[in-house]
Amino acid sequence: MAELRLGLPSGSIHPFPLSRIAPEIRRVHCIQCSSDKSMQLVKKPGKKEHHLWKKRESAGSGQKALHLVRIVTNLPNEKEAIYGALDKWTAWETEFPVIAAAKALEILRNRKQWLRIIQVTKWLLSKGQVLTMGTYDTLLLAFDMDRRLDEAETIWNMILQTHTRSVSKRLFSRMIALYDHHHMAEKILEVFTDMEELGVKPDEDTVTRVGRAFEILGQTDEKKVLIKKYQKKWKYLHFNGERVRVRTEGSGE
Repeated sequence: MAELRLGLPSGSIHPFPLSRIAPEIRRVHCIQCSSDKSMQLVKKPGKKEHHLWKKRESAGSGQKALHLVRIVTNLPNEKEAIYGALDKWTAWETEFPVIAAAKALEILRNRKQWLRIIQVTKWLLSKGQVLTMGTYDTLLLAFDMDRRLDEAETIWNMILQTHTRSVSKRLFSRMIALYDHHHMAEKILEVFTDMEELGVKPDEDTVTRVGRAFEILGQTDEKKVLIKKYQKKWKYLHFNGERVRVRTEGSGE
C-alpha cells in the first residue's frame, strides 16, 4: 500500500496509510526544495516582441504600398511631380520602406501600368537603393512593353557588370524574351552566349526562342546542337485529369 511521509522532525517520521487520509489519491510526486539560489529556475526572456514587430511591419507595408500606388496613379507624367510625391511618401520614415516599394511595383505590374513602374524604379535607383532580381525583371518587362529597348539594354549591361556571377536564369530568359518580342535574332544569340559562358542552363521557352533565332539566321546546324543539348525528349501534359507523357517536338527518336 502506498504511504505518505509527513514532514516531522528527523527520527520521528511515521508512515500513514493513504487510504485513511485521502482514498482517491493514487500517486504522490515528491519534490525536493532547496534554498540554494543556484537551483532556482530562471525564466529567459522570449522573442515574441521581435516576431510581433516583424508581423506588424509586414502588414503595414501592404498599406504603404497601396498608398504609393494611389499617389503615382493620379500624378501627371512629369519627373519633378513624380519624384516630389515619392520623396514626401518617405519623408517621415526612419528606414527606407523597401518592402512596401517592392509590393507597390508588383501591384503596378498586375495592373500593367508600365510607365509608372519605370518612374518608380528610376526613383529607387536615384535614392541608391539596390534592386532585387525580381525588381529588375519587372523593370525589363516594363521597358519591353513600353518599347524602350535602348533603356532596357542599358539596364541589362549594368546588371551584367554589377552581378556577373549571380544573374539569375529568370533575367536571362526575360532579356531573350524581350529581343524575341521585337524580332531581334542576333541580340538573342548574344544574350544566349553570355548565358552559356556563365553556366546558366536555359529553360524550355528560352531554348525554343534561341532555336527560332538560329533558324531565322540560317544556322540550322547550331539549332540541332542546341536541341540535342538542352531540349528534353519528353514533357508532361494534363489530359482529361491525367498526367500524360508526350515526346517534345524536334527531339528526334
